[in-house]
Amino acid sequence: MEFSSKLLERAVHEMAQLPGIGKRTALRLVLHLLKQPKEQTAFLSEALTQLRGEVKFCTSCHNISDVALCEICANEKRNHAVICVVEDIRDVMAIENTRQFRGIYHVLGGKISPIDGVGPSQLNIQTLVEKVKSGGVEELIFALSSTMEGDTTNFFIYKQIKDCAIITSTIARGIAVGDELEYADEVTLGRSILQRIPFENSFKNN
Repeated sequence: MEFSSKLLERAVHEMAQLPGIGKRTALRLVLHLLKQPKEQTAFLSEALTQLRGEVKFCTSCHNISDVALCEICANEKRNHAVICVVEDIRDVMAIENTRQFRGIYHVLGGKISPIDGVGPSQLNIQTLVEKVKSGGVEELIFALSSTMEGDTTNFFIYKQIKDCAIITSTIARGIAVGDELEYADEVTLGRSILQRIPFENSFKNN
């Protein structure tokens, strides 16, 4: 792809680093931004700069937040004895949109994937194990996507806390095997949360 401007080329190159954005799409987005008033581009630039510089991760659940403790963890009306384990913030948003879950979350920040070089130590697993072992947790709900990596992560965590006196469950398989949680419709996801099953049953039948 030939560019008439080095500035344009650089902008397209940087835009194309985003997931799912190829060079042609990046070029289209950059040209769109050039057509907008300078103030609009400045607002976008300022928002991204502020996001990168000021965003925090909840000290309790690792969710993205504006303050040290996210709104969900700070909400005394939530059931803090029930923790839903998810991969990232997109899954928190998807489950919250169902309005069927009133517990709190624990965001792992990914899934165990040896092929991609992601091991347990690179995820927020240890803080979850410590939270369970410290007491006060009655149920752990595994809500990772039903992929090989998701199942591996679930089982790894289960082995760490299986001797603790808590209930371990997983969302019902209304979510098709191999599907990512964030793409499930709200009704199906909501039912999967409400109709969760004991985690032990999820791997004994495999």
